[in-house]
Amino acid sequence: MRAARLINLVLLLQSRGTLTAAELAAELEVSERTVYRDVLALSAAGVPVYAEQGRAGGYRLVGGYHTRLTGLSRSEAEALFLAGLPGPARDMGLAEPVRTVRRKVLAALPPGLREASERAGQRFHLDAPGWFADTEPPPLLADLAHAVWQDRTVAMSYHRGQDVTRTVDPYGLVLKNGVWYLVGRVGADLRSYRVDRITAVEETGGTFDREAGFDLPGFWAGRAAEFVRQMLRETITLRLSPAALRNLRFVAEPVAVQEATAAAGEPDGHGWVETRMPVESIDVAYTYVLRLGPEAEVIDPPELRARLAEAARRMDGLYR
Repeated sequence: MRAARLINLVLLLQSRGTLTAAELAAELEVSERTVYRDVLALSAAGVPVYAEQGRAGGYRLVGGYHTRLTGLSRSEAEALFLAGLPGPARDMGLAEPVRTVRRKVLAALPPGLREASERAGQRFHLDAPGWFADTEPPPLLADLAHAVWQDRTVAMSYHRGQDVTRTVDPYGLVLKNGVWYLVGRVGADLRSYRVDRITAVEETGGTFDREAGFDLPGFWAGRAAEFVRQMLRETITLRLSPAALRNLRFVAEPVAVQEATAAAGEPDGHGWVETRMPVESIDVAYTYVLRLGPEAEVIDPPELRARLAEAARRMDGLYR
């Protein structure tokens, strides 16, 4: 455990330059006292760690010191090659750089770990697109990826009923269930666009300063949750059997399931509970309850209850 932490400390200083004891402690999730002990241990082992005093001080490596890529365990080497799963990188036009870096890493690994690439490839494969989806990447994805990497402002046309033109600072690309999205700043707002609806992209020649501390995964998680909540405009009241409560996660959106589970009352003598669940529309709710069959009863709204009663009568006629 300590050996791995010492290696991580050296790699942090190697990649970031000067770091304070507090910054190292936060990165390594240890106390500052532990950082002091680790620095002393590295110095005793011959690693040239130098402490600079003053307000802008901290620890740094001197003399252009670089550690070689040894010290990887088998599981770490295999995890490294899992990070190079080829599909998304190929879609963004990065297939050759990925192949190159894999070759360089293989050359640097000790002989006993060089089969890590083959082992990972035999055991794991990322098939990102959903079923029945177009597996071809959007034609402008590589151009957008280049603009994202270089922080270049683009003028793009986007189709939503009709083509609209926007000047965008492209912050990042997200692959969600086989669909690529561009996250970019338009004026003062951060927005997301489906890449397959972008019909033209041209770099303006200008660059932009990325917002300090921008967290793409965090932004996307918040935007995705907000999008789902905005879709859930209606609320229905249900009685659910224990089986329906268990199977609800296979029927409705996760956000809706969480709210329905949290709102469930005390079970009655047969284990049924009454709850309220947000839904996109009454039509969508109709399909949800049909999938639950006789394990669910609609209490409200009356029009949904009547519609399901009619469906039950029709089914009774078919199976009588």
